[in-house]
Amino acid sequence: MAATTETPVAPDAATAPIVLSLTGLVKHFGDTIAVDGVTLDVRRGSFYGIVGPNGAGKTTTLSMVTGLLRPDAGRILVHGVDAWADPVKAKRTIGVLPDKLRLFDRLTGAQLLYYAGTLRGLKNDVVRSRSADLAKALGIEDALNRLVADYSAGMTKKIALAAAMIHSPRLLVLDEPFESVDPVSAANVIDILQRYVSAGGTVVLSSHGMDLIQRVCDSVAIIVRGRVLAAGTVDEVRGEQTLEERFVELAGGRKAAEGMEWLHSFSD
Repeated sequence: MAATTETPVAPDAATAPIVLSLTGLVKHFGDTIAVDGVTLDVRRGSFYGIVGPNGAGKTTTLSMVTGLLRPDAGRILVHGVDAWADPVKAKRTIGVLPDKLRLFDRLTGAQLLYYAGTLRGLKNDVVRSRSADLAKALGIEDALNRLVADYSAGMTKKIALAAAMIHSPRLLVLDEPFESVDPVSAANVIDILQRYVSAGGTVVLSSHGMDLIQRVCDSVAIIVRGRVLAAGTVDEVRGEQTLEERFVELAGGRKAAEGMEWLHSFSD
């Protein structure tokens, strides 16, 4: 897919319903505050990017959204359902690609997709049909009969994405979905996700790739030290700067490499 500087159009804030609402989320790990009052609204049909430096709280926030971590405070609504008061109902509409993948890697790719589909209540013929469609779209048809343990990092990411999508969820929550994925496969995945969003689905993803976020997302939140420092459409957040420049500014600016003249002396 050719790169473009044209920003995708965000859903109409006045009419598009909110499908994911985070209010005052807080999470501590001992004395460390990982998430410090995160509040965000994501509307239906949005391709929403969450960016921040390492340790900013992105993964912790998404883990609380998807039920992998219980928040210490705050509220999460998924299509109006409290994600922690009624987790089973909330999770029915979510597809999840978590950070630090934990898959049943002694299964083949086909078996993993079959497990994911039947776990979601799909009939056998539906699971097999959708598995074939996803494998073809993601370019992993030849790997379906191999153990997931033998997959490359990129293929593991793709089979996990297929498992997240097989039940046709209304909301996809993807933590670093393009990490270790080659450019051609990434372009195919982006195309799949854009068509999904165009049909009314909603994607929330985290990424370190500012160019990718600026190119494919219509909305973005910048999280630094567990707090949302800017959120809105990509154009609103970046202003007259690029998204990367705005991000670096909010994250503390560039660090001058003073006192490292030794690096220029060369040991040979």
